[in-house]
Amino acid sequence: MCDLRRPAAGGMMDLAYVCEWEKWSKSTHCPSVPLACAWSCRNLIAFTMDLRSDDQDLTRMIHILDTEHPWDLHSIPSEHREAITCLEWDQSGSRLLSADADGQIKCWSMADHLANSWESSVGSLVEGDPIVALSWLHNGVKLALHVEKSGASSFGEKFSRVKFSPSLTLFGGKPMEGWIAVTVSGLVTVSLLKPSGQVLTSTESLCRLRGRVALADIAFTGGGNIVVATADGSSASPVQFYKVCVSVVSEKCRIDTEILPSLFMRCTTDLNRKDKFPAITHLKFLARDMSEQVLLCASSQTSSIVECWSLRKEGLPVNNIFQQISPVVGDKQPTILKWRILSATNDLDRVSAVALPKLPISLTNTDLKVASDTQFYPGLGLALAFHDGSVHIVHRLSLQTMAVFYSSAAPRPVDEPAIKRPRTAGPAVHFKAMQLSWTSLALVGIDNQGKLSVLRLSPSMGHPLEVGLALRHLLFLLEYCMVTGYDWWDILLHVQPSMVQSLVEKLHEEYTRQTAALQQVLSTRILAMKASLCKLSPCTVTRVCDYHTKLFLIAISSTLKSLLRPHFLNTPDKSPGDRLTEICAKITDVDIDKVMINLKTEEFVLDMNTLQALQQLLQWVGDFVLYLLASLPNQVRSPLPSPTILKRCPTSEPSPPRSFYKKPFLGHTFSAHS
Repeated sequence: MCDLRRPAAGGMMDLAYVCEWEKWSKSTHCPSVPLACAWSCRNLIAFTMDLRSDDQDLTRMIHILDTEHPWDLHSIPSEHREAITCLEWDQSGSRLLSADADGQIKCWSMADHLANSWESSVGSLVEGDPIVALSWLHNGVKLALHVEKSGASSFGEKFSRVKFSPSLTLFGGKPMEGWIAVTVSGLVTVSLLKPSGQVLTSTESLCRLRGRVALADIAFTGGGNIVVATADGSSASPVQFYKVCVSVVSEKCRIDTEILPSLFMRCTTDLNRKDKFPAITHLKFLARDMSEQVLLCASSQTSSIVECWSLRKEGLPVNNIFQQISPVVGDKQPTILKWRILSATNDLDRVSAVALPKLPISLTNTDLKVASDTQFYPGLGLALAFHDGSVHIVHRLSLQTMAVFYSSAAPRPVDEPAIKRPRTAGPAVHFKAMQLSWTSLALVGIDNQGKLSVLRLSPSMGHPLEVGLALRHLLFLLEYCMVTGYDWWDILLHVQPSMVQSLVEKLHEEYTRQTAALQQVLSTRILAMKASLCKLSPCTVTRVCDYHTKLFLIAISSTLKSLLRPHFLNTPDKSPGDRLTEICAKITDVDIDKVMINLKTEEFVLDMNTLQALQQLLQWVGDFVLYLLASLPNQVRSPLPSPTILKRCPTSEPSPPRSFYKKPFLGHTFSAHS
C-alpha cells in the first residue's frame, strides 16, 4: 500500500508519500538490523528487509523501489548468509554493491538495462570479517555547481569540471573499476574489475597494530589517493585516519597504507561532558570526494552531540635559534596537517540516522554568499533523524537548523530544545536509515517498523521567494540533471502547474544557447525532460504525446542511420544519413528522382540478412510517413482529440497500480515512461 499525501505548497519539509506493503505481515517480514539504504542517480532506492520463514530462518532481501512508481517493488533474494551491512550504487546507477556481516561482497548489475531484473556474477570475500564501510573506486569525474554563475549562458560555466584523478587508471588513463571495503578487524580489501571480467582482490591491514573498527567511512583525494576514517566506538578513543594507495604490480593488486593525523572529539575534552556521551555512533565524511571534512556524532542512551571537523595546514613554530642557524627555515615556515573543529551542536535528542548531500555545490565564499542571498539551499544541508521521530536539516558547515519535520500529527515548536521534550511511553517510530536524493530535494527514510517515507525538501527551505527566483532555482537543477544525465523526478516534486509553461520555454532557451555539438548530445534528454514537465499541467498535457513520438522517431532514425555503409571515397566524418539530410535541405524540388541523382546508391544498400530482419520496421516507417502526409489536411480542418495522459503531478491523486515498467538507460533519455 502506498499512501500519497498532497504536499503543502511552500513548506520547508513535508511528506510526499509513505509506503506500507500489506502482503508483508509482521510474522514474515521484519526490518533488518542493521538497516542499509542507498539512493541512486536514477532515483532508484535500494534497501534491506529480512524475510522470516515458518521455521524462523531469515532470508536476506534487497528491495529495489522506483520513487516515481512506489507501488511497484522488486525484491532480490540476496543469498547473503548474514545481515547486510552496506549498500552502494555506482556513479551510473546501474550497479549495486552489497556487503554483509560475514565479509561477503556482491556486485549486482542490471540485466538488459531493466530496473526489475538484477544479476550478480562477481564479488569478493573476507571470510568471517564483517564489512563496516564500502565504496566504489573513484572514476575521476567531479563537477562543481557554481550558484554565482547560475545566470550564465554556457553550461560549462555553471557546472565546471574539477581536476580529479581516478583511484586507479588503466593504460591510456582510463579509470579502472572496482571497490574498496573496511572490515571490523581493521583490514582494508580492494577488488579491481579487469576489462576481461577477471577480479583482482587484495587485503591488507590498515596499520601494524590492528584493532576493532566499529565505524568507518571512505573518501577520495584529488591526487588519486583514498582516505579511510575509523573509530572503535568509544568517544574516549581517537578517530584514526589512513591514506590508502592502490596499484597493480605484475598483474596483482597492491595496497599501501599510511597513518594520517587523528583527532579526539571536543565533547571528550570538555570536563562538563567528558563522560556524558560515551559512544561514537556516526562517522561520515561530508562528501565522498572531500576527505578534509568529517562529521562525528557521540551519543548516550538519551542524547547526542554532533561535531564537524576540518583538516587544515598550519604553520609549525620554529625557535629563533634554528632560524639563525639556517636562514632557509626562517624564510619558509614548515607546515603540518591538523584537524580543527568547525562547529558543534548543543545537546540533542539521540540521533538515529544521518543523511549527507550528494549535490556538488561549490563551497567558495562567493558561492555561499550568493546561495544565502538568493535562498538557494540544496546541497548545503544534511539530515539528522532523532529517536523522537523528528528530522532536522542542518547546515553542513555551521550545523545550524534549517528545517524541521515531525512525524506526529501535532508539531512541536521549532525553538523548543530537543532534550526537554516530554517522552512518550514506549519506543517512538523513528528513521533507522536515511538517504538524500542527488539534487537534495527529497529525503527517504526507513523506520523501525519497516515503513518507507519520502519527504520533499524545499529548495528555499520555506523562505518566500519571487516566482522568477523560484523558477531560476528549479531551472538550474534541471540543467544540472540534463548535463549529467541524472533522473529529475525529485525536482518535479516542487514544480507547480503554473510554472510548467515558463520552465519549458526557459529550458529550451538555455538549450539553444549551447554549442551545436552539445545540443546534439542533449537533444533527446531535453525532449524527455519537456515531456515529464508538460505532464504536470492540464494546459500542456497534450504536448506529451508529441515529445514521446519525437523521441521514438529519433530512436528509429538513429538505428537506421547506423546500419548504412559509408562510401570509402567520401569524407569519413559524415554518414550517408547526414549527407541525405544535407541534400534534402539544399534541394527543394519535390521530384524524388532529381534528389536521387545526387546520392550514391551503393551507400544505402543493406545486407540481405539485415534487410530481412528490418523488413517490418521499414514497412512500419513507410506506412507511418504515408499516414502523416495523408492526415495533414484533416488535422488542419479538425484536430484529433487529445489522448488521455496519466499525470505525474505531485498534487494529483495516485494513479492505479501498473505492472513494473521497463526503464532503459540512454543518458536518462526515456525517463521512466512506458
